[in-house]
Amino acid sequence: MPEGQKTNYLLTLFNITVAVCATVMLLLLPSCDDKHKNLVDAIREQDSVPDMRTTGVTTFISDSGLIRYKIIASEWLIYSRVDSPYWAFKKGIYLEKFDTLFHIDASIKADTAYYYDQKRLWELRSNVHIRSQKGDKFDTQLLYWDQRTERIYSNQFIRIEQVDKILTGYGFDSNQQMTEYQIFNNSGIFTVEDTAPTDSTLKK
Repeated sequence: MPEGQKTNYLLTLFNITVAVCATVMLLLLPSCDDKHKNLVDAIREQDSVPDMRTTGVTTFISDSGLIRYKIIASEWLIYSRVDSPYWAFKKGIYLEKFDTLFHIDASIKADTAYYYDQKRLWELRSNVHIRSQKGDKFDTQLLYWDQRTERIYSNQFIRIEQVDKILTGYGFDSNQQMTEYQIFNNSGIFTVEDTAPTDSTLKK
């Protein structure tokens, strides 16, 4: 084959090869993008799916080898594959806390609750009702229970019913036995015979 024809043949072959490679890359790139998008979507979906879902729950939880809590819930969801693992009780919770002699320190009820495992922090929301061992009743719409510091607190409106009077205010801090507590921004003190604040007042 003459040298000129050979050169033209090689150039043509090179151009065809480049064209084929370009076509293959164009076909594969959208596929890779789709796979990447599907992977991202799968990861996001995985993060939003609980690792465990249990219904009709009645369980006891121990702390330092002693049974300290009893939990009753319609649904218990555990999310462990997120940055801050947590439990969710989106359909309500009833919880009892025991002392070392298995006496009930407090009973807690809420429409929604979250427990952040690493922080050992409970977040109780909507119609939160607590009854202490002394018989005092606490009602609020938001309450935090920090087990590390052994404190229970809120920055929302709270109503406390004692044997002879009712206290109301905004902001609250207590030990976790609910025996020593204070109300910030006290908004009222009523005797039990007086008309207590209504539920609509509580939901402010």
